[in-house]
Amino acid sequence: MRGLSMLPAYIYLLSFTLLPPVALGVNDRPIIGIITQEVSDEVFFQYGKTYIADSYVNFLESAGSRVVPIRLNLSIDEYIHLFNSINGVLLPGGAVNLLRSSFTRTAGIFYRLAIEAASSGTYFPIWGTCMGFQVLTALTSGENLLCKTAANNMSLPLILADDVSSSRMFRHAPLELLHAAAKENITANFHNFGITPETFHTNEKLSAFYRILSTNHDQHGVEFISTMEARDYPIYGVQWHPEASRFQWRRDLAYPHSVNAIWMSQYIANFFVNEARKNSNHFSNPKEEESSLIYNRPLTYTANISGYEQVYFFD
Repeated sequence: MRGLSMLPAYIYLLSFTLLPPVALGVNDRPIIGIITQEVSDEVFFQYGKTYIADSYVNFLESAGSRVVPIRLNLSIDEYIHLFNSINGVLLPGGAVNLLRSSFTRTAGIFYRLAIEAASSGTYFPIWGTCMGFQVLTALTSGENLLCKTAANNMSLPLILADDVSSSRMFRHAPLELLHAAAKENITANFHNFGITPETFHTNEKLSAFYRILSTNHDQHGVEFISTMEARDYPIYGVQWHPEASRFQWRRDLAYPHSVNAIWMSQYIANFFVNEARKNSNHFSNPKEEESSLIYNRPLTYTANISGYEQVYFFD
């Protein structure tokens, strides 16, 4: 990718649509579920017990999806019904116990259903961001394999794998975007723990299930995996936050807002929502669909007390 000249900004905007067109007959009204997480920050306690930040909702909406909240501690039958009604799941960032939390239990149900459905030809994508990435590694390995990776409040480039252009996630990415990703600080990192390549390669379950698409180094030089995808399933994880570049604005936090950071954020949103378009699940009727959408919940302004502009609270 060396020596590539960068395109003018207006061509970047045109390139947002460079993902391949989705074939006729696929789902043009995708709905993606976002799993709620328990409130851990005391400033949120007054509003509810669980929440979803609006940046994740906006991220999916920007690529043409609507959102359904997936609440914690529902019955297995309720989760199966939701799985058969929506077209994908996003596991957001945050902080939970990777092995014993309600979040991980809920994520694990959808993870297993997605893998089981694949055997009958049903394509059900799952995306994990930051904590969601970490939960995916725990679900696959059955262990908490994290080590300290001090990359909290840092924007970084991606150290792309040599074979990244053959991945599902990046095979249609413009070369100029990959060049920018490798050279510029366009990914927002807010984590204190991660998975090292050494741990990944020595764990047979992880290395057989996923392929590494990029790595990074923390402020002490420790290498961690920053992007991965499952080899045989539409399951994806990033240790960074693609939603933050376009929808989070606190000045003291390292949210990159450059043209190329926006380009990468939109590319990733388009990619995952287009994966969800390959799934044809739907609610039993329009009334149930409408009542399930997140837009039935009020938004609370939180930019004065958190890094999120607005938050949906539950329970």
